[in-house]
Amino acid sequence: MYKVDHYIGGKTIAATGERTAPIYDPSTGAVQGEVGLASTADVDAAVAVASKAFETWSDTGLMKRVSIMFKFRELLDKHRDELCEHVVKEHGKVWDDAMGELTRGFEIVENACGIPEMLKGEFSQQVGSGIDVYNIRQALGVVCSITPFNFPAMVPLWTIPLAIACGNTFILKPSERDPSCANVMARLFSEAGLPDGVFNVLHGDKVAVDHILQHDGIEAVSFVGSTKVAEYIYHTGAANNKRVQALGGAKNHAIIMPDADIGQAVDAMIGAAFGSAGERCMALSVAVAVGDDVADEMIAKIKDQAENIKVGCGMVAGNEMGPLITKEHCARVKGLISEGESQGAKVVLDGRGYEGPEGKEGGYFCGPTILDKVTKDMSVYTEEIFGPVLVVVRVDNYDEAVQLVQDHEYGNGTCIFTRDGDIARNFTRKIKVGMVGVNVPLPVPLAFHSFGGWKRSIFGDHHMYGPEGVRFWTKIKTVTSRWPTSIMSGANLSFPSSD
Repeated sequence: MYKVDHYIGGKTIAATGERTAPIYDPSTGAVQGEVGLASTADVDAAVAVASKAFETWSDTGLMKRVSIMFKFRELLDKHRDELCEHVVKEHGKVWDDAMGELTRGFEIVENACGIPEMLKGEFSQQVGSGIDVYNIRQALGVVCSITPFNFPAMVPLWTIPLAIACGNTFILKPSERDPSCANVMARLFSEAGLPDGVFNVLHGDKVAVDHILQHDGIEAVSFVGSTKVAEYIYHTGAANNKRVQALGGAKNHAIIMPDADIGQAVDAMIGAAFGSAGERCMALSVAVAVGDDVADEMIAKIKDQAENIKVGCGMVAGNEMGPLITKEHCARVKGLISEGESQGAKVVLDGRGYEGPEGKEGGYFCGPTILDKVTKDMSVYTEEIFGPVLVVVRVDNYDEAVQLVQDHEYGNGTCIFTRDGDIARNFTRKIKVGMVGVNVPLPVPLAFHSFGGWKRSIFGDHHMYGPEGVRFWTKIKTVTSRWPTSIMSGANLSFPSSD
């Protein structure tokens, strides 16, 4: 058993209250540790420390910030295995998947090393007689990120580096289900030379979240999680005059056209549907087959591959899919499969009976599942399952397929498999979804672009990382200046002009 405490002001600090939460091993169901849950006093303490640190950090030179970020990236790479082990043991995903998560997080750190270029302002000389105008981007102050269980390393790294490089001080509230990665990153930031109080970790639940949303000392909040909670975070934070970006749920469709390379599409969907046990907001959970011939061929090939996926403990070499995060979530996923079956879906591959490998029978396992002949009124179609479940919807033509995507409440990610450039261009232009792939199953933008969906997959105006991340973590200031000259004389009470 181990204990995970807060990290505030450059040191580990125990929660002031007595509330704790268990940390489970999803592959066995056993309790392996506990995490202290923050009280409102703990939140106040973290904000006070971060506020004090902001006074000097915001004035720290850009190149000093960059040198710390470079060192942090170096330390992350050095401690890659340590971080991976925490991800696998607390979240449950297999080793290769955890390593991939870290790699995508590292890319954001590398991008943040270029912050001097991204913070460049604009300058207009002689807009009027002796008048210059320029704008600059400045840090907000104390900011916070509330991150989900499914990417305990990557999603924090999507927010922390840019926010800190922009000059903010930071409070991370990670998921209490897999909290250890956050503390490792805090330690590595300290080793990299980040001043105490610039980056802090608060572990907690709704008590901490509500106080964060109401705290006058916090300027901005970033959130990733379910749509229900994202909407609550957005409206509560905005009502308390905070800048908020809240990324919610998804139901990502893959449209497979009759001219598609079915083998390529199937290979892509196997990883996109069942990777990380489907616990991804960018998971492909709906395959929209255009025509019965496409559906029959695609389903047969997916089934052949999916039933051979090696499911088990993430620490065992060769396993390709791990357990789900909690017992309750596993039961929910299996319950939705049963509900889909009762509503008329055909179970082509059933993962409900998989109880885990020998010696791991208490783990939260669900095997890969394929449901065919799903209709848009079924709960397995309308709800985000967040498990290793691929539902197949059959349609007659391209227009019908597109309408399915347009009509869904979520607009996070989608893709199309086709050889037709005209169809692909029409799809990318017209579809009401934030991230679109063409023959690419997981269209997650690289670090120098930005991540985010449309519709009820996001609340707020700014997407994550990239150019949008810089805009979210800074505010713009425009300066109009005139210096005294010999030609200036007399007062003028008229409205200012460019003359």
